[in-house]
Amino acid sequence: MIRALILGLAMMTAPALAQDRGTLQPKDLPPLKNPADPSNVAKDVFGRAKDGAPGKPEVVGFYSKGCLQGGVALPLDGPHWQVMRPSRNRFWGHPDLVAFLQSVSVRVPQETSRPGLLVGDMAQPRGGPMLTGHASHQSGLDADLWLMPMPDRRFTRAEREELPATNLVRADWLDIDPSVWSPDYIAFLRLLAREKRVERLFVNAAIKKALCRDVKDDRSWLSKVRPMWGHNYHVHVRLTCPADAPDCAPQDKPPPGDGCDASLDWWFTEEALNPKPGKPRPPLRMADMPPACRRIALD
Repeated sequence: MIRALILGLAMMTAPALAQDRGTLQPKDLPPLKNPADPSNVAKDVFGRAKDGAPGKPEVVGFYSKGCLQGGVALPLDGPHWQVMRPSRNRFWGHPDLVAFLQSVSVRVPQETSRPGLLVGDMAQPRGGPMLTGHASHQSGLDADLWLMPMPDRRFTRAEREELPATNLVRADWLDIDPSVWSPDYIAFLRLLAREKRVERLFVNAAIKKALCRDVKDDRSWLSKVRPMWGHNYHVHVRLTCPADAPDCAPQDKPPPGDGCDASLDWWFTEEALNPKPGKPRPPLRMADMPPACRRIALD
């Protein structure tokens, strides 16, 4: 049953790869004829929002079926971070997520050899389903961090939109690329996983396999690191629901153990490596979203 659910999630949408390029000349989408129509596809409504919804910060719904009020934008540049693919306008999040990224970025040069974070997709200004890519990232509590180390310089705008990310996984998807992998990646993932607010880290199964093999000391943090398709260019960081967010639907706790048992073996089977195409699920419509999200989308 769990495997069927995982396969179903994989069929919902193709991942928005860090490798996908942005654009130096983003164009506005044409307005919807009737934005308030509940039959509108939700991604068409949320994908047109340019700014956060006014009001107190509020997370509504689940990571893959929710929205965000009072979201804030992460500045494109900080002392220890750079936002990649800014033309997507997906550098928004709940204030807790923005504060987390700013705070953890300070520790990155202290605990790893990299000077900071390369921040990929977070959420749209009001959360909700995205026009392309992710099934999650809807509630302002998810962020993709590039696995490629940030250089000791500022990227140009063209580089931020077009620079290829680093693939950590071999072409056969069975293990990491040993020419790229280093202890610094372990230090980086350990730093993120040990943060109290982090609920999950999603990485490619080959990266999880390498962690299971190479981490020799404290392994308690490995339970938060879960395998998922894609995620060979970036790590998906997911925070827990804020304490003052009664409408935020939390995720179940990770299974007990470090995740290095037989359950990891399945990810290297033919079923997982080459899943059979399934019938795509219909896109979420505004009528399918939590009622508060219909208001947040249009405020």
